[in-house]
Amino acid sequence: MSESSRSRTNVAALLAILALSAATMVWLFWHFPVITSVATVAILAVLGLCARLARLTDTDMTDMQHKQGV
Repeated sequence: MSESSRSRTNVAALLAILALSAATMVWLFWHFPVITSVATVAILAVLGLCARLARLTDTDMTDMQHKQGV
């Protein structure tokens, strides 16, 4: 399998996964709107917190490397 064909396969797989995920979210919102909304907001809040912690950890590690002269 060539590199360009592997790239196209990866893009097609990603689009299929995104379409399935979107269809699942529409079905969940249709059948359970309140619970799905609350769960979505909670998940986004947790992901935002994780992103902040990752950035803070990355900044701390970068500062530590500069202080050590690495």
